[in-house]
Amino acid sequence: MNVIAKSTTVSPFLRATATAVSNGGIPVATTGKVHKPKVTVPSPVKRTLGQTLYQNLLTGPTCISSGVAVSTQIHQRRLAHTDIKWPDFSDYRRDEVKDPNVRSKESAASRKSVSYVVAAGSSVAAIYGAKVIVQDIVGLLSASADVLALSKVEIKLDSIPEGKSAVFKWRGKPLFVRHRGEAEIATETKVDVGSLRDPEEDSARVKDPKWLVVLGVCTHLGCVPIANAGDFGGYYCPCHGSHYDASGRIRKGPAPLNLEVPPYEFQEGNLLVVG
Repeated sequence: MNVIAKSTTVSPFLRATATAVSNGGIPVATTGKVHKPKVTVPSPVKRTLGQTLYQNLLTGPTCISSGVAVSTQIHQRRLAHTDIKWPDFSDYRRDEVKDPNVRSKESAASRKSVSYVVAAGSSVAAIYGAKVIVQDIVGLLSASADVLALSKVEIKLDSIPEGKSAVFKWRGKPLFVRHRGEAEIATETKVDVGSLRDPEEDSARVKDPKWLVVLGVCTHLGCVPIANAGDFGGYYCPCHGSHYDASGRIRKGPAPLNLEVPPYEFQEGNLLVVG
């Protein structure tokens, strides 16, 4: 059917053509309202986490495509930036490994030799520094010069007459120096060593038979014996009754050992140096 409409703005008359379409035999109510058929919308299907991840891999921002003739590929739909500039580390690389067409194995020997030389030099410097530090620490903790001066004592033997014993101080201990006569030497040489508590030959305790050098400290409890006394004419400790002979060997009493012989040596000019 044809319909003519009137417009005051566009044109005096507008002509439109309308086509009547059948409504499927549904009668129109007398009120003029048209009854539309109800459309049922299906409820959304709930997916599990695995199904959601699988769907995202297929159609999401990041998807995986694979095929028979192609290898598996991962396509990044987002964050596919192509304007990122990679840093250049050429200034920090050695000249031997700057060429990308040359294998690093070809220059490995020269590069390792330089590393070995640097490591060896550093080790030598570290060892030398440790040596200097240790020497400084030892020198700091060692005895002072005045204490080291007392570590040795010089004795002029001309001042000690035959048959007498002189007492000196060495390292804070009494030192006995005895000038023995021929009779004392013969007596001590004839002593049966097997009968002694601390067996020791007289020749093993003296460097010169005329001179006996021993520490004046009793081996029992550290007392100071008396020279030229006792049952054997040597040394006697009155504290607990220990008797020593003219060779400083224990002969009677509670002392377990002979008197100690310190290190000493004879020098020219009839001089004895102990220490």
